[in-house]
Amino acid sequence: MSSVQLLYLIIGIVLVDYFFDQLLDFLNMKSAKSKLPEEFKDIYPPEEYAKSQRYLKARSKFSFLTTAFSTTLTVLILAFGLFGDLHIWLSAHFTSPMLHSLAFFGVLFLVSDIINIPFELYSTFVIEAKFGFNKTSLKTFWADKLKGYLLVVILGGGLGYVLLWLIFEWQEQFWIYALIVITAFSLFMSVFYTLLILPLFNKLTPLVEGELKDKINAYAERVKFPLDNIFVIDGSKRSSKANAFFSGMGKKKKIVLYDTLIEKQSDEELVAVLAHEVGHFKKKHVMVGMAISVVQMAITLYVLSLLIFNENLSMALGAEDLSVHLNLVAFALLYTPISKLTGILINMISRKNEFEADAYASTTYNPVPLQSALKKLSVDSLSNLTPHPAYVFVNYSHPPLLERLKHMDKFKKPE
Repeated sequence: MSSVQLLYLIIGIVLVDYFFDQLLDFLNMKSAKSKLPEEFKDIYPPEEYAKSQRYLKARSKFSFLTTAFSTTLTVLILAFGLFGDLHIWLSAHFTSPMLHSLAFFGVLFLVSDIINIPFELYSTFVIEAKFGFNKTSLKTFWADKLKGYLLVVILGGGLGYVLLWLIFEWQEQFWIYALIVITAFSLFMSVFYTLLILPLFNKLTPLVEGELKDKINAYAERVKFPLDNIFVIDGSKRSSKANAFFSGMGKKKKIVLYDTLIEKQSDEELVAVLAHEVGHFKKKHVMVGMAISVVQMAITLYVLSLLIFNENLSMALGAEDLSVHLNLVAFALLYTPISKLTGILINMISRKNEFEADAYASTTYNPVPLQSALKKLSVDSLSNLTPHPAYVFVNYSHPPLLERLKHMDKFKKPE
């Protein structure tokens, strides 16, 4: 395939992906019912439901704007060969191929982030603030930006340097070693993220002694869950939305509770939410998910190895000769349809896992407080209760709330 044909193909993929996503977003927004459905009357107060509809429309319209802008910009950059122009301009300043590539991605990241800052500010300080979610100050926003840049330079630059070295050193065989490096890095981050990265952005404090901690420890001991520590994170520093998660591997599992979650949920509901997370651990969902990620990455890297030294790809993006970094950009765009399909498959598995974790929490603890907790989380986050089935199929990693509630009804003990 010639470079011109490849350029048309890449632009075509970008446009098809854009229109496909916009169609799903449009269907999802239209599926929202202005009148509170009967089955949700015990979940949403009517005024909160009306607010959730306004929030969905505001987020959807903003998404239409941002994706239209980013897609138009991408198509223009491709059509006018601006990726190639940047490559040529940097080649006059860097003789080392690896430094040339790192500089290329550094400039792309910085320019892209600067362009996105106005959208981020509007999303955070206008939309999220309008609906009562935003707690982020401008000082925190810019501090997060600077810390993010630092991490990109240290972690992103370091990992990028290693991967580029593997490409230049091992040529088409690089994918085997790159897979090992990326897998090792992912395992390292899963173990040490809470210890090394999270404290840069949030304050973690041990959960104080009391009834909640006793109940969590009692449940963990009863189901033989290897609980190491329980922390509270100051999520209210940025948002009123609530969350909880586990981190670590093996016998060093840590529970992290958002302070907003503790404020809004009862002890019974909190233990039920954690029982759901324990269900993922007991059902081996985390390990299976990691294995799937490794397989997915192996396929991606192997396909990349077949194209990474294709000169026509570089020329399609405006270069005059072979460029590894341009081929990486071209590959990322060409691979979009496969990424979409694998994403759908992973979401299907994830939704199945959520049902299994709900069942585990229901049988080892109690379905009623878990249902109550999910209802509260849904109301507090103004989530869409009536998403379009096609949107759910493609984008949802969790089943819609009503499906989860009905599923947990099966585990209720008769009164």
